[in-house]
This record gives sequence, C-alpha cells and structure tokens, in this order.
Amino acid sequence: MNQDRIEGNWTQFKGKVKEQWGKLTDDDLDIIAGKRDQLLGRIQERHGIAEDEAEKQLEAFQERNPTGFFERY
Repeated sequence: MNQDRIEGNWTQFKGKVKEQWGKLTDDDLDIIAGKRDQLLGRIQERHGIAEDEAEKQLEAFQERNPTGFFERY
C-alpha cells in the first residue's frame, strides 16, 4: 500500500481515536501516524494508566472499530 493511502487512512481513523482518548493531542496523533506501539505509549502517558490497561482498552477499541488498520501497518 502506498504512503498516500496509509496517511489518508490514518487521517480518517485518528478522529475515532481522539474521540476514545480525548487527552491525546493533534500533535500526538501526528507523531503516532498509525503506529500501534506509539499509540499504546501515548495512551499510557496522557491518561496515566498501566500498559496492560492501555492494551485492554486498545483491543476493545479495535473490536468496536474493525478497520484492520493496525494489523496491516
């Protein structure tokens, strides 16, 4: 998949991410750019939760929003 398509998909998807984790800033989302591990770290940092809790929340989010985004990238 080309870089333009990846970036376009992330642009659409990041709105849902921001709705779920409102303490993430636009700068956070630009840095994350679709990288799951980066998202996990930022969720932990901004929301003050443990890694296992962040992982649990992210897995639940992915089940509710089955885009397959993180599995591909």
